[in-house]
Amino acid sequence: MHAPYRLKRYRFFDIGQDHYYYDDMLTEEKVNHLVEQSYMPLCQTIKEMVQISNGKFRCALSINGMTLEMFQQFAPEMIDILRELAQTKSVEFVSTPYAYSFAAIRNENEFEDQLKMENQILQDLLGVKATTVWNTELLYSDDIAAHIYKLGYKAVMTEGAKHILSWKSPNYVYNAPTAPKLKVLLRNGNLSDELAFHFSDYKWYNYPIDAPKFADEILSLPEEEQVINIWLGAETFGLRQPANTGIFEFLKALPYFVFERNMLFATPQDVAKMPASAEVLVPDAITWAGESKGLSVYEGNDLQHEAIEKLYQVAERVRMCQDKRLRRDGLQLQDISHFHFMNHIDQADTNYESAYDAFINYMNVLSDFLLLVDEQYPTTIENEELNELLKTINNQEKEIAQLENELKKARSKKKKEE
Repeated sequence: MHAPYRLKRYRFFDIGQDHYYYDDMLTEEKVNHLVEQSYMPLCQTIKEMVQISNGKFRCALSINGMTLEMFQQFAPEMIDILRELAQTKSVEFVSTPYAYSFAAIRNENEFEDQLKMENQILQDLLGVKATTVWNTELLYSDDIAAHIYKLGYKAVMTEGAKHILSWKSPNYVYNAPTAPKLKVLLRNGNLSDELAFHFSDYKWYNYPIDAPKFADEILSLPEEEQVINIWLGAETFGLRQPANTGIFEFLKALPYFVFERNMLFATPQDVAKMPASAEVLVPDAITWAGESKGLSVYEGNDLQHEAIEKLYQVAERVRMCQDKRLRRDGLQLQDISHFHFMNHIDQADTNYESAYDAFINYMNVLSDFLLLVDEQYPTTIENEELNELLKTINNQEKEIAQLENELKKARSKKKKEE
């Protein structure tokens, strides 16, 4: 589940004058639409499936921190039902970068901070601790695997891209050459996309797709294959595949036919306990997006590239800053949806007239943001020098606080003596 904070129409003449960048009404409208049409009926369906199966139906949810904040603000009923799902112990909540960003390949420190923030909000709101990472758009590489393992995670989820698997099947548990103990779980793209994109496609060779047919399709896979990972964008249920297609009825019926065929459901946490069958090498970053399963959907053209480069040039400064407003804006501007809107091919779910229109609006916002960053943390100072200055200031503040505390104790002691 993922929804971005929508940017308002921000003109060139607003730069330096207006420091609030968001269209709250549009954001609320989009979030409520997602909740009413998809997220809430999906969660209610999952809850019913867990109850009817006595907890044998198991699944995982990925919800980034910003989206959880939006639920708190615009749809608090979502937090209530997510808590109920967490309490069943049959639904795992996996860790996702808080801002749904590509920080993993742009700034490792930022990536680490966002995962820590995500874990904190999952703990605070839902009372759960994540042991699996679903990186933004299933972004993954060998280098990312090493970093995730250092942070203490047991498993990472990514795309079973054909160009990395070659003749191998995604239906096994793998490990990474850079982190042999980290389990790498690969999405079965064929079965996942069949539901996401072809469930109501009457031209699809397997149409109509019903629960017994889908269960048989899984059963027909080689018996030695360990696990079939079916991962979908939550909007598949109710939006991409509207309720009148029967998608929710299909989902409710699926466990019965899966159990009837002596198969089980598992969470990523469950699967991570299984032994790895082999290494999977992913030297270059992959995602689950587009034909190439790379980054082209988000940074494949000049507009996207320029916007991302400009943003992450100051990422380390923003990460180090103590200004909560700057830090907050820095997070919201990292959401990959802003760069997706600059894609010339896919203009779905955008309120812009074109990719160029999205780029101009974002760059106007970013220009103002960069001015604010430079006012507080001038670009004339190197990052390392700035970091040392901030450390000095923080240490001085701690020393002052300690001396004030000692002075307070001394005065209290003197008063008692008198």
